[in-house]
Amino acid sequence: MKTSKTAEELFKDAYNSRYTWDENFPGYSADVQLKQGQGVYTGKIFIHRDLSVEVTGIDDKQVEEGVYIQLWDVVTHRKPTTFKDSHGNHQFIKGSPDDSQLVSIVVKGDSLDSSYKIRGKEICQVTRVKGNTAFTIDTHENLDTGEGYVASRYDAVFRDVATNQVQSILKFQDSYEKVDKYYLMTKQVVQDCIDGQNTTTEFSYSNIRLLKPAIV
Repeated sequence: MKTSKTAEELFKDAYNSRYTWDENFPGYSADVQLKQGQGVYTGKIFIHRDLSVEVTGIDDKQVEEGVYIQLWDVVTHRKPTTFKDSHGNHQFIKGSPDDSQLVSIVVKGDSLDSSYKIRGKEICQVTRVKGNTAFTIDTHENLDTGEGYVASRYDAVFRDVATNQVQSILKFQDSYEKVDKYYLMTKQVVQDCIDGQNTTTEFSYSNIRLLKPAIV
């Protein structure tokens, strides 16, 4: 007799199916170009062995900070963290599958609850509330690396908790390239929609080099 999986088992399967770098990841360097409107900025970036981020050569400090935040988000998703370390103390509650066969799971944490929707072994949606803002991230396309999935097209909708009014919408399109044994981001296009006004920001990474040979 087949037994249905618990909420924790379903979520753990999806969590462990994500693509992450391994513990031998050496870090890498790359040239970065950021385009926003008429502005074009170039510099150099490093993600070091300890996964710290360094951005150099960009004169505009606000742009430099934007590149840093973007790379830190990449590191957060690629960092190899065990399920136990991330969610060992959390409570998992499963809802019923909807018409599209997505399973809803609420993860109750120490300070922040999150709602997820899972299809198979992939996390398709996450919703969180922080202060007066609620945000929902929907993943529309994933890259299958053969060693786990990476979100490649997704959007984030931010709403006012009190009124449910949409504050902004961010749409992301990410591209990756395999360098040695690791998948690294080569491009990210972000469309920011606020009050009917659209702004496109494009991060491009080239001349990507691992900081030292990967250990096999």
